[in-house]
Amino acid sequence: MTCTAPPRTVVLVEGTSDRVALATLAARRGRDLAADGIQIIDMGGITNVRAFATRYGPLGRGLTLAGLYDAAQERQLRRGLAGAGFADATRPDGPARLGFYGCQGDLEEELIRALGVDRVGAVIAAAGDGPSLRRLLAMPAQRGRPPEAVLRRFFGSRAGRKERYAALLVAALDPDRVPAPLTAVLDRV
Repeated sequence: MTCTAPPRTVVLVEGTSDRVALATLAARRGRDLAADGIQIIDMGGITNVRAFATRYGPLGRGLTLAGLYDAAQERQLRRGLAGAGFADATRPDGPARLGFYGCQGDLEEELIRALGVDRVGAVIAAAGDGPSLRRLLAMPAQRGRPPEAVLRRFFGSRAGRKERYAALLVAALDPDRVPAPLTAVLDRV
């Protein structure tokens, strides 16, 4: 039986797939985040970071914060954290200093790069979605696009698919190929 401790640390993430990926990776590493007082919270988008950081950070519950975000959203992350009382957010190394780590592109891009196109395709096929991927690849709009871009489109093309594949792709990772931002967040907390 797992004893759930009250949260002492909150990990803020942009979306559900980020939450699923971190939780899956923690479980793979034998960590029980809830028992350790760590809660991963899906903010429903980076534009909500100020509200969540205010609620849980020094101006609110006073919990330790960490997070995962898409590098393209760093400016919004910095503004939101600064508005929530984290003055260091505006420093050049501010997000990392505060425990927030950016995915180059997004989570899916990090996972595709870590696994490689062929292994991602094998995960999709094993999950029974090979025919759906082949239909997408056959569409005129997808011809000539880099395979990584088509895979990212595939993950975003059906409700719940990003979350499902976040778990499956993290489960398929070799331990030495885990994307750095995911490792950094879990090492921090």
